[in-house]
Amino acid sequence: MAPESKALTTRVTSGSPYQLDQSQTLKASTALLKHIHTESDRKEAASTTKSLLKTDDSSGDTASPDAEPIWLVLTTKRHISDQRRLKPGKIPLPHPLNSSPTTTICLITCDPQRQVKDTISHSSFHASLSSRITKIIGISKLKARYQPFENKRQLLSEHDLFLADARVVTMLPKILGKVFYRSHKRPVPVSLEPYRQTNAEGKRVTPKPATEKSKALASPEQIAKEIEKTLGCAFVHLSPSNNVSVRIGLSSFTPEQVAENVEAVVTGLVEKFIPKGWRNVRGVHIKGPNTMALPIWLADELWVEEGDVLEDEEAEKMKALAVKGGAKRKGRGLIKVEDENEGNRVKRERSEGNEKGEREKRRRIEDTDLSKEMKERREKLREQKRADREEMQGKTKAAAIT
Repeated sequence: MAPESKALTTRVTSGSPYQLDQSQTLKASTALLKHIHTESDRKEAASTTKSLLKTDDSSGDTASPDAEPIWLVLTTKRHISDQRRLKPGKIPLPHPLNSSPTTTICLITCDPQRQVKDTISHSSFHASLSSRITKIIGISKLKARYQPFENKRQLLSEHDLFLADARVVTMLPKILGKVFYRSHKRPVPVSLEPYRQTNAEGKRVTPKPATEKSKALASPEQIAKEIEKTLGCAFVHLSPSNNVSVRIGLSSFTPEQVAENVEAVVTGLVEKFIPKGWRNVRGVHIKGPNTMALPIWLADELWVEEGDVLEDEEAEKMKALAVKGGAKRKGRGLIKVEDENEGNRVKRERSEGNEKGEREKRRRIEDTDLSKEMKERREKLREQKRADREEMQGKTKAAAIT
């Protein structure tokens, strides 16, 4: 007997079908974490050396150094973006991934960098956050010191996360190059500007900097708030494709934490980044770095709009026209192109006739030139024969006289 087929996902019992099933999300999260932990224990038992980075998950540190990332993979029916976006998007997470106190942060700022360093070292700036910011570098020094490829790779390996002032983030792709933008450590924009204030007329006014050379900088409390807000987000890197992957958890998380992050990221993607929303979503999966993708939600149809689907009669007409000479589809109707094919046929025949005439003309010219050349050769041979004959006759007469 054939094995019984089991559904990969379950349908939503009530409401719109374009939503996640919480039970299915929790089920997939539990199965994925169980598999990752089982594989990790098996590899550790088979290994002859003990990992010094191995920590106890019960210690409460959800961002342990040896934790493997968990990815959300969302596929769409149409392309998400028409071009590659080098500026990452941000989606707030209920359980942040960068909450570990050992995470090292590199902050790229506009010039002068001393102004930002003084702000970070200010007493009102959170000490727990300032200790994680291990490097602050201005855009001019970044451009001067990290031109060689090896220096860029070293900078990439020295820090876990890169933040950049939103005023200079568009300049970084040209400076940092493919070393950074082919990895998952692309600089994430963070606002270091002060909030715009409202004047007496009700218009927003940007605060002026202290000096002409300096840039307007927010207060230490505001900068700390913006950085903490950025650290609590998942980063979305979009490309011209129908697939996007977002890091939404770690193997040290609980299934409930992973499920909550999945729901938050899917909601953010559908509302902010996916054109047409849920109608354009084809499937949602979660996976580890070395695991299969577990389905959470799968679409019933593979089209976005009803106009994209042909009825049976229209499909038959399309096939018939394709056999006869082709057809073009515009909107929801079909346009015959028989006249266009006839015009193309006439143009093609004219072109072939012109080419044939040109070939015939070239052949006649070549024949004429060849006949002239052969005639000249015959005349030359006759002259040589005549000269030889006269020479022989002269020699014969001379011999007879002697």
